[in-house]
Formats: sequence, structure tokens, C-alpha cells
Amino acid sequence: MHDGVNIGFSNGTTDLDGIIALQRANLETTVGPDEARREGYVTVVHTREALEAMHALCPSIVARAGDQVVGYALVMPVECRAFVPILEPMFEQLAGLEALRDKRYYVMGQVCIARSHRGRGLFDALYAAHRAWLADRWDLCVTDVAVRNQRSMRAHERVGFTRLATYTDATDTWALIAMPLGGGSERPGEPGRSP
Repeated sequence: MHDGVNIGFSNGTTDLDGIIALQRANLETTVGPDEARREGYVTVVHTREALEAMHALCPSIVARAGDQVVGYALVMPVECRAFVPILEPMFEQLAGLEALRDKRYYVMGQVCIARSHRGRGLFDALYAAHRAWLADRWDLCVTDVAVRNQRSMRAHERVGFTRLATYTDATDTWALIAMPLGGGSERPGEPGRSP
């Protein structure tokens, strides 16, 4: 429980509908440029089928107020690569990083907090749950964040993500970032260096 909100693994049924609804409400195209700049945004649209396939490999972590999903942090094992084709450029970049060689990692498929629950520490609490509950299976959580999404960049840095590389694809310029699991003592290597 965090500030009256329950944090736990997705139940794989109604939680998936809640994830989809929260995602749609926070897409960059939905919130508009001013709110996107102020509050952040999400860019990738997940289908229910993709979320179900991800859930089958490892449930994501959600924040619930009652039975409403008010936050989520999606677990996307590398085996999910084909489920969201728009992320292929990121997976290609990750595959070539020396810092990830011999590391067990999964991708943060997306993180989002409902407007009504922002500023209450849920972002940090979701990532703390990832560290607490997934460190026995993986060494690192990795993701990319649009460089222009400064709110998200600052929030990820605050919880312990560090930049591994930057790349540009057809949609944006992205920072590839990683957060060590298992207490945060292990840091991934810098670009071009072994960990």
C-alpha cells in the first residue's frame, strides 16, 4: 500500500483494460503539446493481445485505487520483441550495447501515472516494486525515453536510471537508459565500456 493505493502484479484481466484506458488517456496525441511538455506523455500503443502475451511471460506491476488502475509499469521481457513492432529500433540498439552483454535484462514496456495520482510518489513506488520483486530474475531494467520528454527523463534519473546511449529513429531521438535491480549497487557500464 502506498498513499492509499495498492501496488501489485497485474491480475491479467480487468487490469489490462485499465492499462489500456490509462494509456489512451495519456498518449502524446491525446494530451496535446502543452500538457505533454508539462506533464509528460506516452507514445506506444499496446494492443490487448500484446499485453496478454507480455502478461503470460511476466505480469506487469500496477497501482490500483480500489479496482481502478491509476498507474502501471509494464514488464516486457526480450521475448516480447515481436509483440510491439514500433519498438524494433530500440531492441536493435539494445542488442548492440556492450554494457548489456552477459546481463539479464527486460524492457520497461511503458510507465504511466493517472493525472489524479501524480505527485504522490507512485512513479518511484512502481519502480521500487520492480526492484523488490524482479531482481531474482533480472539484473537490469532498460528502456528508452524520448529526449524531449524532460519530465520523464528527470523522473527516470531520480529512481536510478543512467544513460547507456542515444539514438534517432523515424519517430524521435531516444535515450537508452538502464536501472540496476537488486538493491541498486550494480551500475551498467557507460557507452563503449564493459560493465
